[in-house]
Amino acid sequence: MKSASQPRDRGIPEATVARLPLYLRALHGMAERGVATVSSEDLAVAAGVNSAKLRKDLSHLGSYGTRGVGYEVEYLVYQISRELGLTQDWAVAIVGVGNLGRALANYGGFVSRGFRVAALVDADPEVVGDTIAGLNVEHIDELEAVIKRRGVSIVVLATPAAAAQKVCDRVIAVGVTSILNFAPVVLSVPESVDVRKVDLSIELQILAFHEQRKAGGPLMAVDGQ
Repeated sequence: MKSASQPRDRGIPEATVARLPLYLRALHGMAERGVATVSSEDLAVAAGVNSAKLRKDLSHLGSYGTRGVGYEVEYLVYQISRELGLTQDWAVAIVGVGNLGRALANYGGFVSRGFRVAALVDADPEVVGDTIAGLNVEHIDELEAVIKRRGVSIVVLATPAAAAQKVCDRVIAVGVTSILNFAPVVLSVPESVDVRKVDLSIELQILAFHEQRKAGGPLMAVDGQ
């Protein structure tokens, strides 16, 4: 078993994979503005990384740009999208349709990036049967059948922490190998399963740390205390 934080070898470094969506987002913005080519320096600024790192990342895709011209925006969008698997349709199930699950279900940005919310599942009888974003909320007892019937490839967990591992085990047992976890718990999964963890409270705590440092902050402990 592995925890959600352990990467697997994909041929491209995990750090590079994590930055590719940043490049893609910047490139989409440029394409919408009619930009045809972009230098590594300008793309790096737009993505918030240094240009040397960007060039190294893109070299893993076989894209080196043209000296004096840079990268073709449209082709680079295609290259990154292909590498990320976004040139095909991915069916997503959201398990846990509380406030967060509802917000995710109603988010319009998934479809344009190759993700289709295909199923909503919850355990609350007051929620089951509701229609959200055009989808009927189905009961957690039907989870395995729903995943098979809708051809789900990716599961988003927006459940309470206490329920997350059990739900995780059930979706893995039915063949799901990609999970996006919003529950505040570390999941235990087989090596063949990829889990991405999103914890908004942790991100806020990190921001609080930086705010404290900028404001002078408490003195650092000394003598190992």
